[in-house]
Amino acid sequence: MTRSPSTLDAEVSFGAQSARTIAAVGGTDGSVLVVPVGSIEQHGAHLPVATDTLLAERVATASAKRIVADVPILVAPSVRPGYSPHHLPVGGTLSAGFETLLDLLRDMAETGLDNGFDALVFVNGHGGNTSLIDAAVSEIGREHPDREILGLTYFELVADLAATVRESDLGGMAHGGEFETSMMLHLFPELVDTDEMPAEYWDEHYEQGGADLVVGGPLSVYRSFDEYSESGAIGDPSVADENTGRQLFDGAVTALSDLLTDVHEKNSE
Repeated sequence: MTRSPSTLDAEVSFGAQSARTIAAVGGTDGSVLVVPVGSIEQHGAHLPVATDTLLAERVATASAKRIVADVPILVAPSVRPGYSPHHLPVGGTLSAGFETLLDLLRDMAETGLDNGFDALVFVNGHGGNTSLIDAAVSEIGREHPDREILGLTYFELVADLAATVRESDLGGMAHGGEFETSMMLHLFPELVDTDEMPAEYWDEHYEQGGADLVVGGPLSVYRSFDEYSESGAIGDPSVADENTGRQLFDGAVTALSDLLTDVHEKNSE
């Protein structure tokens, strides 16, 4: 590794501010606290185990930077590990329990909102966290009816865009596939091993199940990842491209920054 992939941004990173500055931002009308939520889990032989965390953090930070001149906003340190029990048999994975992570998100929200923020937005980067984020939004929202609590998974914001820029067939933009590998080639090329990209297309037995990272289905199915792929990667990273990653990243940042602006405006007096 030639440099640290996760760096604090002087303008929008919570961790780069003094307590006084955080209080000033949080106390501004319509303030928004963004909390990236990632994972530490295997992503095949070619991507680092922090991929989900790195991508969620970078999308959240870039979105906040785009609007910081007009929106009082800060990005909290990323939450990781995530809920990844299905990756454990492949190795290279750190996972926490569902209730443990839910309690952590509640504690982060409780203490973050103590700084005066009017809204809190979880930005998730790991599909296995989706139900956790939904539960956290409901629980924290119920506990803080005077604040707005929201959550999303960033790659779902660009499902339509992904359909237009992809080179892989359906199933090729899955775990460690074309989508994530393209994003990593754009943002962290030094962390991608382009010499070794073994992967298998996502092949779910039930057609009502998920078919792709950006093509979900109504049926939830639990399977250990070693049932899907020997390498742990699912999809087609061989067609991943830095330009595709740039388009996906720019699309996600545009969509998220627009949403965060809307959250600010809705929660301003």
